[in-house]
Amino acid sequence: MGSITLKNVQKHFGEAKVIPSVDLEIKEGEFVVFVGPSGSGKSTLLRLIAGLEDLTGGTITIDGKDVTEAAPAARGLAMVFQSYALYPHMSVRKNIAFPLKMAKMEQSAIDKKVEAAAKVLNLTDYLERRPSQLSGGQRQRVAIGRAIVREPSAFLFDEPLSNLDAALRGTMRLEISDLHNQLKTTMIYVTHDQIEAMTMADKIVVLNRGNIEQVGSPMELYLTPRNLFVAGFIGSPRMNLITGDYARSKGATTTGIRPEHLTLSKESGTWKGRVTVAEHLGADTFLHLDVEGIGQMTARASGEFGAHHGDTVYLTPDETKLHRFDDKGLAIRA
Repeated sequence: MGSITLKNVQKHFGEAKVIPSVDLEIKEGEFVVFVGPSGSGKSTLLRLIAGLEDLTGGTITIDGKDVTEAAPAARGLAMVFQSYALYPHMSVRKNIAFPLKMAKMEQSAIDKKVEAAAKVLNLTDYLERRPSQLSGGQRQRVAIGRAIVREPSAFLFDEPLSNLDAALRGTMRLEISDLHNQLKTTMIYVTHDQIEAMTMADKIVVLNRGNIEQVGSPMELYLTPRNLFVAGFIGSPRMNLITGDYARSKGATTTGIRPEHLTLSKESGTWKGRVTVAEHLGADTFLHLDVEGIGQMTARASGEFGAHHGDTVYLTPDETKLHRFDDKGLAIRA
């Protein structure tokens, strides 16, 4: 089980409406990512689901049961935080077993659950070590193992990879995704990193100032953003947003074209630009350009496209991939 429904959920801190009103349905077994900039309300929303914050208004149901007033321990959820929150004097085995010990489970059952969780998380060889003897990624896996043994209806992850270096974050993204495929348990994951959202989620919830801007699969949000906020937030590098004469010629107030949907040439093209910064990443090169009649733009080229600061480059947009937005910032559909 693990379906979660939010109806008119609100959270106010005094006069500040952090979550004005949210309606959301999370299906059993889904991997749902809450994404948005700092202050968008994503962690607050997760804490409301967990029961760590009281609602100002609305209801939360889990598997059809109203848990709005229920204590966190009664909701059948397990939360993994940014900080590992491990007991330094306990072994990995004892850290993972701790919630089961508190529940007064028989030792034989505890041992079986700990061994099973350790196997899933590749921690079997580390069960007798203490947290100080582990890497950051291993410590986070221990924290996840402590959640797994509780067999929750859903896992709640609050920016669990923020303390890890870039390479380890990439590895842990794969491990958490693989864990979801193994357990088939509902997971809600909070991040400000849209790359994490795009690579891990079945469904992304884009939040802005406590409001849901759009809900959909990663490719739905990438291909059909419903407004300027989603268009500018989803995608890396971010979408180029163009106003002025070009946008008006396309029947829009603002047009958007992603960096990867621009064809580059050193001979000719629709627009002429001067390279201000060239980021050479190996397989890809990201060019930041000052484009005549348009302004600042970013283009994605192959790593072999030789361009450097001050070079002239011509850009041609793929107009089949053009996004159009009206004066309210909403997408114009053909």
